[in-house]
Amino acid sequence: MAAFTAKDVQALRESTGCGMMDCKKALTEANGDMDKAVELLREKGLAASQKKAGRIAAEGTVYAVVDEAKKVGAIIEVNAETDFVAKNDKFMSFVKDCAATVIDAAPADLDALMATTVSGRKGTVEEELRELILVIGENMKVRRFERYEGDLVSYIHGGGRIGVMVSFDVADEAAASKAEFKDMAKDIAMQIAALPAAYLDEKSVPAEVIAKEKEILLAQIENDPKTKGKPAQVKEKMIEGKIKKYYKENCLVDQAFIKNGDISVGQFVADTAKALGTTISIKTYTRYEKGEGIEKRVDDFASEVASMVK
Repeated sequence: MAAFTAKDVQALRESTGCGMMDCKKALTEANGDMDKAVELLREKGLAASQKKAGRIAAEGTVYAVVDEAKKVGAIIEVNAETDFVAKNDKFMSFVKDCAATVIDAAPADLDALMATTVSGRKGTVEEELRELILVIGENMKVRRFERYEGDLVSYIHGGGRIGVMVSFDVADEAAASKAEFKDMAKDIAMQIAALPAAYLDEKSVPAEVIAKEKEILLAQIENDPKTKGKPAQVKEKMIEGKIKKYYKENCLVDQAFIKNGDISVGQFVADTAKALGTTISIKTYTRYEKGEGIEKRVDDFASEVASMVK
């Protein structure tokens, strides 16, 4: 048995950008010698994307799809270095096949997805991604995904800039196949795309978040010369009013419906359910925005030219 640990496999994976199994095989063959394992991977052409692995991948696309027959949906984000790659047919084919793999295989997490054979292909997601990197010449990463089952709707905005997947609870299954439900579901998905809500409803907001918000609001009141001298009960009512506003801004069902500001999203869903003779509620949802949270490289063209002149 070769003398190496799981940490060694992980370290080799991070330094080469190669798959977990490829790294394990290389370390086994190299008797645990890290340098020799890197050499073996390079010889096999598996570490050819090593230099690309360190480059920032914040572009790419978000994709969402529902398999109506299976009543299963997937939303996935795959990143690349440039927005141009998102228009590449091979890249988009890979993204769509990855979404199909999520639907078919129901992987538990990202590592499981990367080790799963791609639906309709021979290699795993990790192997197919590595091959795509070699073909296109950019660093790429499968960043995240979600898989839902049931009565679903998917929505993609801005050519993959934003993707939304929404799951509903519908008491009457027949109602979920009607045009009125589908129109309502799409409107909800578009609402989420346009006005991202951190929480589904008031019950979803953690108690510590509200406690912190009240603490901040009280400090604002105490620091305002116009309100700091008011009685405690008045301050409490002021805070309650502001918390209600917080819910309306941050909870999906409490938001003003974007197509009719006179009603909330929750009321819109209830009105649609009543018209269909059933009850409908929003169960959960996921909203991905391409590259959110990734620190993007900022190129200073003027400085670059100046350095070249020097």
